[in-house]
Amino acid sequence: MTIECLVLGAGQEVGKSCVVVCINGKRIMFDCGMHMGYADSNRYPDFSRISDAGDFNSALSCVIITHFHLDHIGALPYFTQVLGYKGPVYMTYPTKALAPIMLEDYRKNMDRRGEEEQFTSQHIEECMKRVIAVDLKQTVQVDKDLQIRAYYAGHVLGAAMFYAKVGDAAIVYTGDYNTIADRHLGAAQIERLQLDLLITESTYANSVRDSKYNREGEFLKAVHKCVAAGGKVLIPTFALGRAQEICLLLEDYWERMNLTVPIYFSAGLTIQANMYYKMLVNWTSQKVKETYVTHNAFDFKHVQTFDRSLINAPGPCVLFATPGMLSGGYSLEVFMQWAPCEGNLVTLPGYCVVGTIGYKLMSGKPTRINLDKDTQIDVRCQVHQLSFSAHTDAKGIMDLLKFLSPKNAILVHGEKPKMAILKERIESELGIPCFYPANNETVSISSTGHVKVHASDTFIQRCLSPNFKFLKCGVPDKSASGSKCTEGISRLQVVDERVADGILVEQKCKKAKVIHQDELLLMLGEKEHEVKFAYCCPIRIEKSVQNGSKDLSSTDNQHLGLDKRSLLELLSVKLSNELSEGNVQDFGEHLQIESFHVSVCLKDKCSHRISNSVENQSELAFFCCNWSVADEKLAWNIISIMECCILNTT
Repeated sequence: MTIECLVLGAGQEVGKSCVVVCINGKRIMFDCGMHMGYADSNRYPDFSRISDAGDFNSALSCVIITHFHLDHIGALPYFTQVLGYKGPVYMTYPTKALAPIMLEDYRKNMDRRGEEEQFTSQHIEECMKRVIAVDLKQTVQVDKDLQIRAYYAGHVLGAAMFYAKVGDAAIVYTGDYNTIADRHLGAAQIERLQLDLLITESTYANSVRDSKYNREGEFLKAVHKCVAAGGKVLIPTFALGRAQEICLLLEDYWERMNLTVPIYFSAGLTIQANMYYKMLVNWTSQKVKETYVTHNAFDFKHVQTFDRSLINAPGPCVLFATPGMLSGGYSLEVFMQWAPCEGNLVTLPGYCVVGTIGYKLMSGKPTRINLDKDTQIDVRCQVHQLSFSAHTDAKGIMDLLKFLSPKNAILVHGEKPKMAILKERIESELGIPCFYPANNETVSISSTGHVKVHASDTFIQRCLSPNFKFLKCGVPDKSASGSKCTEGISRLQVVDERVADGILVEQKCKKAKVIHQDELLLMLGEKEHEVKFAYCCPIRIEKSVQNGSKDLSSTDNQHLGLDKRSLLELLSVKLSNELSEGNVQDFGEHLQIESFHVSVCLKDKCSHRISNSVENQSELAFFCCNWSVADEKLAWNIISIMECCILNTT
C-alpha cells in the first residue's frame, strides 16, 4: 500500500498552502490557502488536479484547515461556494470563530484595490456553516475507515497539527507551528505517534533564531528611539496573531516606561478579535490563563482605534495596520504616506512572501518601489526586519522529527534552497527519507499494512511449549590467588528460546489464519517430505586402539558392540570439549546434536563415503552422519572437528 501526496500549494514556496493526501483510498485536503503575492490565476491552487470533471465531492473525503491565516484558508469560500465542494470541512473552534474575520478583511481589500471579487460576504457566511469544529485531542471518525485528531500547534490562536489514520497507515500534517512559547500562546504539543509520514512546514528551514528577549529588546529599542525623536512607527500585521503578541509587548513596555505616545490599531477588527481572544482563553499560554481571573491580558490600556484623519497628523505614534506584508489595503496606504519621511520607521515583524512590498523591503534597502506601472513609492524611512515570526526554526523542526520518528518526511511551506539544506540534514542525521516536492508534484511512499489473522490452537500450544537450547559458557576459576577465567572449566547454559514460526494461509472464507506446519500437511492431505544430508566421515584411530581389540570388520557381534560403544564414547568426549554450540546427547547406538545424528559405520562400501581408496584404512574408523537442512552449518562444523581429530584409548 502507498500514500500519495499531491502538493497543490506551498511546494518550494511560502503561500497558498494546499496538500491533498491519499491514504488507502481516502483523499484528504489539508488547508485551502491563497497566495498573497499574486492577483492572477496563481493566487489559488490548481484545483483541477483533484478532479478534471470538477466533482470534488466524490474526489475528497474531507477538507482540514489548520488555522485562520489567509495562506491556509483564503481559498476555502471560493472552493466551497464557487467550485461547489459540499463535503465536510474540519477546523478547531477558535479557527471557525476567527476565520470569517480574516476572510472578510481580505475581501474588503480586494474591493479597495479594484480587483475582481472572488467570493462575497454571503459566500463566507455559507462556507462557515458547513464547518465542523473539533477540539484538541478529540478523535473524529470522518467515516468508518478515516479518523482524524487535532493537536496544539502554537503559532496563532486555534492553530492545530492534524493526525489522520486509515487502517494501519497514519500521517501528521503540521500546518504552521511554533515549538517555543511566547507571551500569549504555548508551545506546540503532540503525542508520540507511529507515523508513516510527517508533512511539516519549513519556513525557517536553515535558521536558528536567537533569544526571544534579545529580539524583543531590539524591537522596543528601535520603536522607542523613533517615537522619542517625533517619528511615526508603522507595523504592518494581520489583525490576528502577531498583532496580539506585539500589543502585549508594547503594553507592558509603555506601562514600565510611563510613555504617553498613542498606540493605534487601524481597524475595528482588533476589537472583535480581542473579544474572541478573551472568550477562548483556554487556548492561550499558561501565563495568560493564570492571570485571567484578576486581569485579562487582552484588555489593552494604551491601544486605541485609528482614524484616517490621523494619517498626516503631527506628532509621534505607533500604528498597527492590516494586512501584514504590505500586500495592500490600509497598511500599504499608510506606508505610501509615511515612507518618504526619514524620521519614520517601518518594522516588519514576520515572514513576507515573494511578490509583496514587505518582501521587497526585506530583500534590500530600496529607495524607490514600483507599485504598478503608474505608481512609485519613495522609500526614505527606516526599515527594520525583526523576527517576531510564530513559525518554528530549524532546531524546532529537527526536534519534532526526532520525537515523532516518522518513516518518511515531506517539507512544504518553505524556500527551495533552504529546504534542500534541511532535507540533507534530516536524511544524514536522522536517517529519515525526506522529500520537498514543487507545486503540482506528487510523492508516493510505502505505508504500513497489518492483516488481522486467527491462530490455530496447535500453533498457540507449540508457541507456549519449551524450546530448550544448550550452550556452553566459561566460568571463572576462583582460587586462593584470586579470581581468573580458566578455559578448561565450562558449564552448560540452558536457554528457552520460544519461537512463533507458523504458516499463513487464506481460508475458503477469505480469512487469514496462522497454523503449525504439521497442520498444513493434514489440510493438504500430504505426507511429510524431509530433505536430509548424509556423509560417511573418516576419523583417524591411534594404532594402540587396534592392538587390544578385534578388527572392526569382524563378524563377532559381541566384540563389535563393544568397539562401537567405545568409539562413540571417545567421539562424544571429543565433540563435547570442542563444540561451542549444541548439546551432545548419547543414545547408545548413536550420538545426536540437534538434528545431527552420528553412528559407527561398519560397511565395507558405504554409499555416503566419498572414497574408499584411503591408505592405511586399518587406522581409520568411519562414522555415518545425517542431518536436516536447518542444521547444515552446525553439521559441517561438527564434521570439520571429526575429520581433524584423532581418537586414542591407550
